[in-house]
Amino acid sequence: MESTLSIEPLADTTFGAVVTDLNLSALDDSQWHDLHDAWLKHALLIFPGQHLGREAQIAFAKRFGALEFEMAAISNVKADGTLRIEKDNDDMMKILKGNMGWHADSTYMPVQAKGAVFSAEVVPSVGGQTGWADMRAAYDALDDDRRAKVERLAAYHSLHYSQSKFGHQTVKQDGEYSGYGLHDGPVPLRQLVKVHPETGRKSLLIGRHAHNIPGMDRAESERFLEGLTDFACRPPRTYHHTWAPGDAVVWDNRCLLHQATPWDMTQPRVMWHSRIAGNPASESALAS
Repeated sequence: MESTLSIEPLADTTFGAVVTDLNLSALDDSQWHDLHDAWLKHALLIFPGQHLGREAQIAFAKRFGALEFEMAAISNVKADGTLRIEKDNDDMMKILKGNMGWHADSTYMPVQAKGAVFSAEVVPSVGGQTGWADMRAAYDALDDDRRAKVERLAAYHSLHYSQSKFGHQTVKQDGEYSGYGLHDGPVPLRQLVKVHPETGRKSLLIGRHAHNIPGMDRAESERFLEGLTDFACRPPRTYHHTWAPGDAVVWDNRCLLHQATPWDMTQPRVMWHSRIAGNPASESALAS
């Protein structure tokens, strides 16, 4: 059967596409084949107005592989329906604010995530966009000297490290954040240049969790990584999505960074995140 879905690349950026004329809850084999090919090409696919329920989102995410976790709320709304108070700055609020830095998911775990499905249930009237940055195009834009340098470097990745930038005492939890990623195991070491296991394209693997490049002192490492992220996460390599309720996206965590953006936290924002597990053969940290 010939696929009928519409794939429209985003304008003025190096990646991403909007996909319409399909129902993610009822994909046929032809649509799935075209969708997966488009995902590898564009790295970010946006599906307006899907209104996925829990079972449908999990089922769609599982089309891409096993999941690290099926579904988690990324929200300033507590389980009892009340809003978190920003000035209380509890563990979850600190995680929400930390996520506003550019990052890739689960680089701080032994196996980096493959990707994620993300959907919007409740959105604020202003702000609360999600941004992505194309690390394939960022690698391609490096000059020869900088490219040669990053090719031989690696960095450690830690959620404890990145959250410490926000004064988050990650060993003390208030019980409302699950603590996912705040493990006490080895700190993964990852090359700054990653080769995509399916496309073969090279990209930068950087972001807020990366720190402590072997062979550099900590201050030099921090300056270098911050400069690299600042260079990488600039137009035309970035896109920020303004959410409408019911929108869904899937992105390739192996070649994109992403970030949350601020909003008026007296307004509720309820997003749902399903994380696709990486293949240990290609997403494992370096042996230490």
